[in-house]
Amino acid sequence: MEDLVVRDADVVDGSGADSYRADVVIDADRIVSIVKEAAAAGCQRPRARRELDAEGLVLSPGFIDMHAHSDLALLRDPDHSAKAAQGVTLEVLGQDGLSYAPVDDRTLEEVRRAITGWNGYGDDVDFDWRTVGEYLDRLDRGIAVNAAYLIPQGTLRALVVGWEDREATPEELDRMRRLVAEGLEQGAVGLSSGLTYTPGMYARDAELTELCRVVAAYGGYYCPHHRSYGAGALEAYAEMVALTREAGCPLHLAHATMNFGVNRDRAPELLALLDRALAAGADITLDTYPYTPGCTTLAALLPSWASEGGPEEVLARLADPVTAERIRHDLEVTGSDGCHGVPVEWETIEISGVTDPALAECVGRTVRQAADLRGEPPWATARRLLVRDRLGTTILQHVGHEENVRAIMRHRAHTGGSDGILRGSKPHPRAYGTFPRYLGHYVRELGVLTLEECVAHLTSRPAARLRLPDRGLVREGYRADLVLFDPATVAPGATFAEPRALPTGIPYVLVDGRFVIEDGRRTDVLAGRAVPPTPV
Repeated sequence: MEDLVVRDADVVDGSGADSYRADVVIDADRIVSIVKEAAAAGCQRPRARRELDAEGLVLSPGFIDMHAHSDLALLRDPDHSAKAAQGVTLEVLGQDGLSYAPVDDRTLEEVRRAITGWNGYGDDVDFDWRTVGEYLDRLDRGIAVNAAYLIPQGTLRALVVGWEDREATPEELDRMRRLVAEGLEQGAVGLSSGLTYTPGMYARDAELTELCRVVAAYGGYYCPHHRSYGAGALEAYAEMVALTREAGCPLHLAHATMNFGVNRDRAPELLALLDRALAAGADITLDTYPYTPGCTTLAALLPSWASEGGPEEVLARLADPVTAERIRHDLEVTGSDGCHGVPVEWETIEISGVTDPALAECVGRTVRQAADLRGEPPWATARRLLVRDRLGTTILQHVGHEENVRAIMRHRAHTGGSDGILRGSKPHPRAYGTFPRYLGHYVRELGVLTLEECVAHLTSRPAARLRLPDRGLVREGYRADLVLFDPATVAPGATFAEPRALPTGIPYVLVDGRFVIEDGRRTDVLAGRAVPPTPV
């Protein structure tokens, strides 16, 4: 007798096809049979050791978070309800060109310092890996949900070239190519870049193209946070399309937004660019989060010249009054490349987290509000935060446009990604609310997508990009990564005021056939593992 039968579920199978009513039988980690309209047909119904009445619930594949920053959270927090409670059964890590493998001892320390704002410094994590394969082995000891990994190009450059703004030598480029190949052989799904973050931003297109050729040879994909989401955003998107076309590499555009005032109502121009490339044979997908504000670190706004050399060099420049004034001018007058070529508007920069508890009074305020309380210019407050918090301050950037968000999520290449930073006192609610917000707000309330369309965006489409042939659909023989939700009530609990509140209307989530959420509560199951792609 099989382990579980889910009775009378409304199955939205991830394909985009109409829903149907069925009993779904699960044994071990697989879906073994699907009996459609069993009760209505009067046929003998399947039996199992456990029966779950799904009347009124939708059964769908588990959601795939195509842009996650849980690289350390999965290791330090076995509960991980931030994602499990949303119905997420797989996260893609190694994003924006900065993560923790491959590294040596020097690079690991530098990267830990550089992205403290994303993941914390990691005092509570045993960094007992250096290679991609060793990191994936660490995940295989047991995590809350499954994970795939992108080789981070910025980390790669820090390891081989350093944090300097210069071209890689032929020997350095050869070594980076070898490391990309090794990481893909060890189970990575592709390569990421953060081209507004140091040191990845120092790579010229020719260097990136050569790395993408290696990625293409292994069947992986390139996932760039490209060079601008503000001024010059369309040109930056076009650059990535042309680069990957030259390399023959599939392209997945990270958090594909059109932000800042210069891009209001310009999403149709981006989509036309992508449609032309798709019509010409390009292999392109993208992900978005269903919110208007963005989220990053305060240090990310700095001009690239100020970030050269790594975190200690940045802090030294900030401590020097003359250099700090030059940084201010780039931020407030010129528009730094770290702020996407747009002069910073301090009233849009909300402080969401600090690592130094003495700075906690700033959290939840914009930089301008925090500055007004002290009677000082905004740059003085920002500079003080950067120095005292040792670049660990996280921010929300309120620069998005709802009409762009809706237009992009309708596109045929779209998938869902939270881009969720889980650290800080008031993180962006997308970390806890992305997937129920798609289902509740944009499907049920606004009708931007049908339920079947939306589920396909969050399941089968990303599974295809990740080359996972037995995930992303409710099909016999597929992995039992599944979510049961109430389409009438599913909604995010997380808000900007209460960003860690858990969602409602998602009572059951299974990872590899085991309940990680049961009756709306997190179990102690750690069924997640590293998920490598199917070899080409």
